[in-house]
Amino acid sequence: MGDIDLLSRVAAGRGGVVSTAQALAAGYTRDQIRHFVRSGRWARVARGRFVLTGEADVRRLRRARIRAAVESLGPAAVAVLDTAAELHGMAGLRATSRIHVSVPVDQPRPQRRNDPDLVVHQLTIGPRDVCVVAGIPATTAIRTAADVILRVDRYPAVCLLDSALNRQLFTDADIAAIPALIAGRRGAVAARTWLAEADGRAQSPLETRSRLRCVDGGVPPDALQLEVRDDDGYLLGVGDLGWRAGRLIAEADGRAPHRTPQALYEDRVRQNRLVNAGWRVLRFTWLDTLRPDYIPETVRQALHPR
Repeated sequence: MGDIDLLSRVAAGRGGVVSTAQALAAGYTRDQIRHFVRSGRWARVARGRFVLTGEADVRRLRRARIRAAVESLGPAAVAVLDTAAELHGMAGLRATSRIHVSVPVDQPRPQRRNDPDLVVHQLTIGPRDVCVVAGIPATTAIRTAADVILRVDRYPAVCLLDSALNRQLFTDADIAAIPALIAGRRGAVAARTWLAEADGRAQSPLETRSRLRCVDGGVPPDALQLEVRDDDGYLLGVGDLGWRAGRLIAEADGRAPHRTPQALYEDRVRQNRLVNAGWRVLRFTWLDTLRPDYIPETVRQALHPR
């Protein structure tokens, strides 16, 4: 029996993860398992858990790594914080190799010194706060957001909330429940103020950061995803941020959506239509959001030219 046969037979429906116990039960020896790992055909993703590297892309390997880490900590373990946000598809947090897992508060916290990327927590989590994402137990989207915004600064917190709203993981009405979830917890006072800034119209963390820079700089946009039409109602373009009185639009140019030749061509055609209709277009990148004054000052100069 080949190692590919093992994964297809034993790991079906388990995210491609095989445990040592499963491999032994399937007839493999420990020496064979060690050989698969040393040869690079299997990758160790947690203590006693492996995936087949030849067929796994980066995303699948990451999911398998998370699944194996959660399973290795027992049936009551749950993915939490940044890892739960990653599973739900919430954007806005810094990418990391760490995996955050919570175990019940009434059991000893496991020590995994040989796995520095695994961070074990003991959070108080009720049954209603847990769901299953891609076959992995994790905190629900709303509970995940509540936990994360207590631990990060304003910009990533609002980015995370915007992303969850845009992906319809929860609604504005659901956000009203977050203050009760974070009441009395460290960081709750600041986090409550960030909830009011969430806006699901933002389609990327770059748009959120650009908006927050404008707000902080005293030139907040009065429209998001602003549709600009001609006198006949024909759609000329949609601006990420808009100042209608000044006939000004700001575009957040993320790397992925704008890097193909076709995307660049469409961007230029849309911008030409907007300019010919009397609108001005500014374009900002991620690096621009790292300079607190650049975006608002550029917008201010465009709104009030000398």
